[in-house]
Amino acid sequence: MDFIIWVFSNIGMGFVNLFYVIFHPSAWLDWSDKTALVHFIYYGASKELFFVIFDIFVVVSVVGAFYRKFLWAVVRGFEAFANTVGRFFAWAALFMVLQQIMIVFLQRIFKVSEIAISPLGLAFTRDLSWYGEEMKFYNAMIVCLAASYTFVQGGHVRVDLFYAGMRHRAKRVVDMFGSLFLIIPFMTIIWMFGWFFMWRHLVTPKVSVADSLELLERKSRLLKWNVETIGFSPNGFDGYFLFKILLISFAGMMFIQGLTFFWRSMLEFIEGEASAGKYLQLDELNDETAETVAAIH
Repeated sequence: MDFIIWVFSNIGMGFVNLFYVIFHPSAWLDWSDKTALVHFIYYGASKELFFVIFDIFVVVSVVGAFYRKFLWAVVRGFEAFANTVGRFFAWAALFMVLQQIMIVFLQRIFKVSEIAISPLGLAFTRDLSWYGEEMKFYNAMIVCLAASYTFVQGGHVRVDLFYAGMRHRAKRVVDMFGSLFLIIPFMTIIWMFGWFFMWRHLVTPKVSVADSLELLERKSRLLKWNVETIGFSPNGFDGYFLFKILLISFAGMMFIQGLTFFWRSMLEFIEGEASAGKYLQLDELNDETAETVAAIH
């Protein structure tokens, strides 16, 4: 009984917290105030945030069940966002190849050990090993920021032992179950631990997922920015804090994609088989064989 009361009270407080965040942005966005920064860090992976998102999810789902044009607009908007971000950062693969070619030529043929560039008069000199390790960051950008795009395009590996033979509405039920109990919970866990893991490399004193709000507020007196730029090698890539930001970006985008996939599956369940793939913004490969292979996967 106590648990039920706790759940419903937090659901109610979720609406209160949502309106407070909207009408009091300085309480968490004014980072010149260390207390506001601490609040941003704490609430960024808290049960309060969880119930705010839960309330939004319930409201959008209920409204969308009766006003399907609204929910289709939400689905199309989030899928367009995933596609746009993924297509943009997929170009990192080209930069990775070109940079590797540049390193090989400069190091093996011209015997160059470092590269110095001065954009807008700002000197930037790094060893070739720095550029070599930087390619890990390009690869991480592709994996983290194009994952939701790949999901929209149906590009992830699937093993459809039972799913392929199911009827349309049975498939949509499986999809909704997978969104609610697989994608969203796992992305929530990654976000909760990745959030504090990221901030541990951005500020000092160190923050932890176990810290209470009261403890963090006491730490705020000593809080200051301390972006860690330690590399794995003396002259190697020193922006490893960016990988922590990418981890959070991955969890956030895939969480949103999990919600979007649930809403799409719900709409396709309600509207029937004729709505399968409705408004889905798939890439055109202009290759009949490639498109057949993509359709199979």
